[in-house]
Amino acid sequence: MAELLKNFFLTLSNSRTLNAGAQKFGLKLGAQSVVAGTNIDEAIETIRHLNEQGIEATIDNLGEFVHDRAEATAAKEQILAVVEAIHVSGVQSHISIKPSQVGLDIDYDFCLENVLEIAEKAYEYGIFINLDQENYSRLHPTFSILEAVHAKYPGIVGTVIQAYFHEAMDNLEKYSDYRLRIVKGAYKEPADVAYTDKADIDANYVKLLEYSLLHAKYTSVATHDHTIIAHIKKFVKEHDISNDKFEFQMLYGFRSDMQKELAKEGYHFTTYVPFGEDWYGYFMRRLAERPQNLALVTKQVFNKKTNTLLGLAAGAFLIGRLSKR
Repeated sequence: MAELLKNFFLTLSNSRTLNAGAQKFGLKLGAQSVVAGTNIDEAIETIRHLNEQGIEATIDNLGEFVHDRAEATAAKEQILAVVEAIHVSGVQSHISIKPSQVGLDIDYDFCLENVLEIAEKAYEYGIFINLDQENYSRLHPTFSILEAVHAKYPGIVGTVIQAYFHEAMDNLEKYSDYRLRIVKGAYKEPADVAYTDKADIDANYVKLLEYSLLHAKYTSVATHDHTIIAHIKKFVKEHDISNDKFEFQMLYGFRSDMQKELAKEGYHFTTYVPFGEDWYGYFMRRLAERPQNLALVTKQVFNKKTNTLLGLAAGAFLIGRLSKR
């Protein structure tokens, strides 16, 4: 059942039609619990509240399905505005960028120019940039952008290692001099490039974390799995790894009590804070990652007696119908 739900929501996440329809609803389909508003001011206010609890943030101006230069340029300008807002407000936050949002699927050189323009401003203000990784077809182009940005603005940029890829350890070893976020992976990938069994992914994830903690410049342990978190807490203690070498990361809206508790325990903690009108693809992948997330949405949108899967499918269908009006 879990695998069926995952495939269901991953399929929905790739629908440009549903994405367009979802924007008409704002965040009324439950996404308001995991997306920090639709504009910069709302996102900055959310981050300010997190900072008051000893939690830093990485902010993601959501955007997908970018297929022309005008859309990519508009996204770049919005991200530049986010960098400016972080600087002016003084909140403790860095930014996360998806290369596809600023033109990777259009033209590599065009995308690189956009990222470099963002990096120039971030470098001026001392704001770190994380290049989010997406699906496998974008993996190596993103690494190339990483290297190009680092060559011009050293120390300002890092990226993500996804544990479900067979080559993840090779990539981790190659980029261990960068600040790295280690994740399990949230896209549907074929078996020839990625592990598909949860147990295999989890095992590789822990293996990558341990290597990164011992060898990488800085490690972001990005997971909501309390068992893995407990293992990492024990591992860093046994190997005398300083708290300044790593942080825990979770997504905004998930396991908030644990986020606060880890911060209170003295661990560096960063919350991934997404915002924007283009929230649909992100939201669907969060539902695909953890079937438990369905309950969160169902409580806010549908009658509790409604079957969760049917309710969400109906919601997705409704979005699609309304988007055609």
